[in-house]
Formats: sequence, C-alpha cells, structure tokens
Amino acid sequence: MKTRLERLRDSLAERELDAALISNAQNRRYLSGFTGSAGYLLVTSTDAIIATDFRYYEQSAAQAPDFRLHKTVQGFDVWAPPMFAGLGGKKVSIESTDMTFSTHRALTKALSSLPDTDRPELVPVGDLVEKLRLYKEAGEIDALQAAVDLGDAAFVHVAECVEPGWTEKQVAWEIEKYIRENGGDGLSFDTIVAGGPWGAMPHAYPRDRKLEAGEGIVIDMGSDVGGYMSDLTRTIFLGKPDDEFKKIYDIVLTAQLTAEEMVKPGMTGEECHMIAHNVIEAAGYGETFGHGLGHGIGLQVHEAPRVGRTSNDVLEDNMVFTIEPGIYVTGWGGVRIEDMVILENGKARIMSTSPKLAFTG
Repeated sequence: MKTRLERLRDSLAERELDAALISNAQNRRYLSGFTGSAGYLLVTSTDAIIATDFRYYEQSAAQAPDFRLHKTVQGFDVWAPPMFAGLGGKKVSIESTDMTFSTHRALTKALSSLPDTDRPELVPVGDLVEKLRLYKEAGEIDALQAAVDLGDAAFVHVAECVEPGWTEKQVAWEIEKYIRENGGDGLSFDTIVAGGPWGAMPHAYPRDRKLEAGEGIVIDMGSDVGGYMSDLTRTIFLGKPDDEFKKIYDIVLTAQLTAEEMVKPGMTGEECHMIAHNVIEAAGYGETFGHGLGHGIGLQVHEAPRVGRTSNDVLEDNMVFTIEPGIYVTGWGGVRIEDMVILENGKARIMSTSPKLAFTG
C-alpha cells in the first residue's frame, strides 16, 4: 500500500502541480503525524518539509521523522523565501478553504522579495488532502471504532442515571467527565442536551433548566480518542412515552434504519439523504426535517463526504459517515437518532451500538 505522502504526490502529478503547502491542522497531522498547533508542510516530488517554531522543534522531530525541519523564526518575510528555494516558476498548491486572506497576502508579499525566476506560483486548491482522507485506512477505522465505543459507553452511563431534576448542563458534564475519565482526550464537539420543546432546535445548547418527567431529551455527543472523532445522537424519554412521542420516534427510527439498510457504494450523498427524507415526508413530516442526513467523520467531526440535498459526493467503500435523520416540531420538541457507519463490502456496517428505544404499539 502506498504511503500518504506517495498518494499526495500522485495527486499533485494528476493535477499538474509541483508542490503542496499544507496549512490545515488536520491535514498536517494526517500527512506527518505532527499534532502541534502551528506549522506548515511543504511537499514536493522529492522533499518533505515541516516548518514550525521553537515550541515544536523537538515534538516535530519525534512525530514527523519523515519530514525535514525548517525553523520558522520571525515572520514570513524571513523564513518563507528560503523554504521555497528551488521552486522558481513551479506551481505550489495552497489550501484555499483553510488559508485566510491575510495569511495569503503576507505569504505573497514575502515571496515577492524573490527574483522573478525564483518565485513559485501559488495555486488555490480546496480538496487536495481531503480527498485522500475520504478513504479510511485499517488503523483509522480502528481508531474511529475506539472513539465510537467510548461515546457509546458514555451515553449508556448517563442514560442510566439521568432523572428529573438534573439540568441539561449536568447531563452534558456527566458525559464529558465519563469520557475524560475513561481514556478519551476530550469531546469531539460541545455536547447538545435539549429537553422538551428545546429539542426542536437541532443545535440546541445545554442550559441550567431542570429536566422534567414526561419529556423527551435529545442528546448529541462525541468523543475524541487519539485525534479521531465520534458522533452519536440518541433521544430518550423521562418516564413513560406518550403516543405522540412514540409516533414521531418510530418515524425517525424507520427513516434511519431504512437509509442504513439501503445505502450502498455508488450512491451520491443526495440519493442517500432522500431515502430517509422520503420516509419522513410520506409520514407527513417532510418540512420538519431540514438538515442533511449526515456527514463524513475522521480527524474532524465534520468532513467529506457530505450526505444531504445537493450533495454529489459519491459514497464508496471505506468511507465513514453519519446517518442522522430528525423531526423537529416548534413548541413540542424533537427526535434525532444518529449512528456512525462505514461502507464495507458493498453495504453499511453500523459502528454505533448504543441502544435505541423500541415501542410495541
């Protein structure tokens, strides 16, 4: 199997590029192993450079042994021109979705000090490394599964102890505490806990409000284990669910299970989304499901592929993404159910194992 650097160089050649300047933190980590908060990678057909400051000299040497260290001292105008030596007239990609306008301006100004014959051409590219990250390697799948398993355990823990009188913030803290005390490096995103009518907001935040008996609670959470993320949503009920909650929950669960069963390689993100959407629409709740069905996940909690309306991303084996339909009714609340899945051997394997509610009618 080719290394990540080899695959990147193949991509550069396919796009007729001579080098890549990597600024995105996750892309930097993916290619080099370096986890520091500051630095750049410069990859050519024959060289791999990591540029970082004094804080990370030792760390980068240990984590990125395949990269040659270029020390960043002072500003771009001092350290950037020597790093680009030998790339005069060459096309160097920059990450257009990551690099800010001010950074681009500073880099361009620094390189303008070079003679015309020594100056590279900076080419904005949006998805060079992201396309490599679409396909998860065996080690990445294991890392993601570890994050999923910890998230599952944290959910089960809190679901077993939450009771009326707990605040939404208390639930969120219990989740975070469990993750950190059981091997997690932290949360993959701020936990969502939304009781009762608050659950009608897909991205609600936890409040000091006390949870009450007789209401549903949407819990959207995830763990970070070794830099890989999980994402899980479950909707629980305090007490005995009423008929309306049962009806809406069953519609969402049917939509999710149908999408998980029918998704297959070769589908676009939109086609997968519409499987679930059509179930919800047929039940009369189409207008209450307004977000995408899911998203890719890996070193970032939201990455390619996108699974939603207008998504032309083609789903293929070894891609990991979420399937998370929901129904949100203003004044009543919401239900969302989310699993992480991986496409393997032509179908989805469900990575999440947290229990879901089951109603017999």
